[in-house]
Amino acid sequence: MVTSNEAVRARKERVDAVRNREAVLAAADDLFARSDSPRGVSMDDVAAAAGVGKGTLFRRFGDRTGLIRAVVEARIEPLRQAVEEGPAPLGPGTPPRERVPALLDAILEFKLANRHLSLALEEAGSGSPYQTEYYRWWHTTLRQTLDRLPGHADSGFTAHALLAATRADLVEHLAGTEGLTGERVRADLAAHVAKVLGG
Repeated sequence: MVTSNEAVRARKERVDAVRNREAVLAAADDLFARSDSPRGVSMDDVAAAAGVGKGTLFRRFGDRTGLIRAVVEARIEPLRQAVEEGPAPLGPGTPPRERVPALLDAILEFKLANRHLSLALEEAGSGSPYQTEYYRWWHTTLRQTLDRLPGHADSGFTAHALLAATRADLVEHLAGTEGLTGERVRADLAAHVAKVLGG
């Protein structure tokens, strides 16, 4: 039987855990946004900025890759909802010829606004970035939209090829190294997508 004191303690621990999680995500988000390089943000940095012990980070997120994924997921959730349930041009009811460019533009906008965080996610951990849940979701959404277009039999490969144009390392090269504006990169992507879709 759980006593009232035990119930109060458990409730307080849950509140503390939620508060710690929010503090960690906010701290990590801020550190990645201000860093010169995604590799420059360590778990020690995040723990210190959030005011929690390093052990708390590892218990909650597993490792640095898990933390990065959690920050990206928190940031991208509004976009995911717009894609899954929202109106045009991102929502599922949008005609495919309008939705494909809108989806890719939304991905690019997200990566331009979160350059170091996106780069950190693509560089994180071992194995292929194409196996992450984040990438598979975007690929499936794009492939299913392309399937609704006549003349795009190999929609799986086309989806991979189009997503390659939004990779974080390419975005960082164009915006960071070559100094292109976000508007220019978005315009170039739109022109590329129009050529791929044709018609």
